[in-house]
Amino acid sequence: MTESLSLAGRTAVVTGAGAGLGRAEALALAAAGAAVVVNDMGDGAHAVAAEIAAAGGCATAVTGDISDWSLGERLVHEAVRTFGSMDILVNNAGILRDKMIFNLSESDWDDVIRVHLKGHAATSRAAAVHWRESSKAAGGPVYGRVVNTSSEAFLFGSAGQPNYSAAKAGITALTLSTAQGLSRYGVRANAICPRARTAMTADAFGENTANAGFDPLSPDRVATLVHYLSSPASDEINGQVFVVYGKMVALMAAPKVENRFDAAGSAFSPEELEELLTPYFAGRGPHENYAAFSVAELEKVALATGDTADV
Repeated sequence: MTESLSLAGRTAVVTGAGAGLGRAEALALAAAGAAVVVNDMGDGAHAVAAEIAAAGGCATAVTGDISDWSLGERLVHEAVRTFGSMDILVNNAGILRDKMIFNLSESDWDDVIRVHLKGHAATSRAAAVHWRESSKAAGGPVYGRVVNTSSEAFLFGSAGQPNYSAAKAGITALTLSTAQGLSRYGVRANAICPRARTAMTADAFGENTANAGFDPLSPDRVATLVHYLSSPASDEINGQVFVVYGKMVALMAAPKVENRFDAAGSAFSPEELEELLTPYFAGRGPHENYAAFSVAELEKVALATGDTADV
């Protein structure tokens, strides 16, 4: 492994790492040389830490609910206390409470926002405090990497996941704010939108039916990108959003203005808006107007690059 990709001497905190995508990410970071603080709610965190240790790596488990604000501080403290540094934060923990908007309960909303968005914010805030203080003490930039887990749902919504979609949109905005606020201290923050076959996505993706030994939705494929974004090689990458699955990594562009409508006078009248906007949207139909970006666009990218086996 090249020096620019090595994580030797670094310490990573990975949330939701007791299984699935988080486990794959923790194992990948450990394989690259990082010591890992493995976080999850139950025994899975200890099992993954033991798995890393058995492979010759360094890891410790910290169990707890990531939506507990104080846990973010505890994870950072444990990284520094046990391994001497806090260099990489991978936020992965999440839950699902899938409901259509008309069936959504207050607890369905609160639970998903709390675990996904508040959980990301709690760890990001704690890590940010640490890196800012370290930078001031060092008199210059320090090493810091944040990889947050968003979703394609933040781009185009999901009819049965209004809570999840909103949380992921918040995570994307949190990532951009983190990137802007911490870059002066040497920190790089980016978001990934992964497709991976895990327990949480079993209903969506089902079982692997591809060739034996080949799974385009293996979490390992996502973990490779997380390793890269955690490494020194990614120093020029900040405030970006990547969609990753199979053989594809797609870099999302920033939102752009599709069209502009100007009032003839100092302000619009309702009649003038009708005159300008109604013809513009005519023929699209109410079921297409909301889809500024869709999975179909990603499939076009995959087809154009010949990655059809992974679509």
